[in-house]
Amino acid sequence: MTLIAAQMYTLRDYCKSAVDIGKSCAKVKKMGYDGIQASGMAKIDPEEMKKILDGEGLVMAATHVSFDELDKEPERIIDEHALWNCKYACIGGYAFPEWTRTVIDKFIDDFNAVAAKYKKSKLKIGYHNHHHEFAQIDGVRPMDLFINNFDPEIILEIDTHWVVRGGADPAAYIEKVAGRIPCVHFKDMSLKYEGREPQFCEIGDGNLNWPRIIQACRYAGVKWYIVERDSGEMNAFDSLERSIYNMREKLGLF
Repeated sequence: MTLIAAQMYTLRDYCKSAVDIGKSCAKVKKMGYDGIQASGMAKIDPEEMKKILDGEGLVMAATHVSFDELDKEPERIIDEHALWNCKYACIGGYAFPEWTRTVIDKFIDDFNAVAAKYKKSKLKIGYHNHHHEFAQIDGVRPMDLFINNFDPEIILEIDTHWVVRGGADPAAYIEKVAGRIPCVHFKDMSLKYEGREPQFCEIGDGNLNWPRIIQACRYAGVKWYIVERDSGEMNAFDSLERSIYNMREKLGLF
């Protein structure tokens, strides 16, 4: 069975308190999701989060944690994820002070040092991309530098939308990190004639080649397909419901 999780960043406006988080998780479960990824939610007591997960029968597929938290609070991060039986924690983004090879190389060294703090734990640390990682520096994509120079134990949480917006092929990148991508962000992209700007949209309603991406995910050993939509015209709950419907019924992800 294909495991599908809802990225709670999609529902951030409906997760302003522990009560809100509980209600949102209940709705997500009713849609047919197997799990969630914690991100963008209000702070919640870890034990309360566990009660919600257990009560709804949801799995904490993964989380997004800041670089600083991973660096400065490894014991807390490890303990919380163990409580939730969660195996993956990724940084959702990183504010690079400059876009230079020197800065990129330093970040790689720093992130490898952070990941080393988790070597003896069961928690895998990872990196989630946006589109700027594909802006070349001296003819090289920093995303390729990350893949080639991160500690091999660091996982890559490829975001399909952002890879396409960065001018690259998500299926090719998923295959490139085979064995290092237990979680993938499923995010579609459409284009409106007015303004000619790329848009976020529901899975299967945009321009991404999902059959090819799914083929790559199966080859690469993806365990969790995490659905996210950053913004859009459709209500966030309706968006998640439409996406999982399309994934199950139109794309055959069962």
